[in-house]
Amino acid sequence: MTARILMYATGVCPYCVRAEQLLRRKGVSEIEKIRIDLDPVRRDEMIARTGLRTVPQIFINDEHVGGCDDLYALDHAGKLDPLLA
Repeated sequence: MTARILMYATGVCPYCVRAEQLLRRKGVSEIEKIRIDLDPVRRDEMIARTGLRTVPQIFINDEHVGGCDDLYALDHAGKLDPLLA
C-alpha cells in the first residue's frame, strides 16, 4: 500500500490503537502520528482542519476520513482498500 496516512492521536487512546491495528492489517507500514497530547499547537491544528476535538482523526492522502469508527465503517463498506491503494 502506498497511501499516505496521517493520524492525530494521544498516547493513551484505545481508539487510536484500534485504528492503527486495522491499518497495519491492511498492509500500511507507515503512519505519521501526531501526538496532540504532547503538542497543544498540533491539537489546535487538528481542530481547525476537522472541526472535531476527539482522537483519532485520520487522513488518507490528505482526505479526512474521520475517527476509528469511521475507518471501520469504510472497511465494512469495502471503501477502505481503494483509498489505501
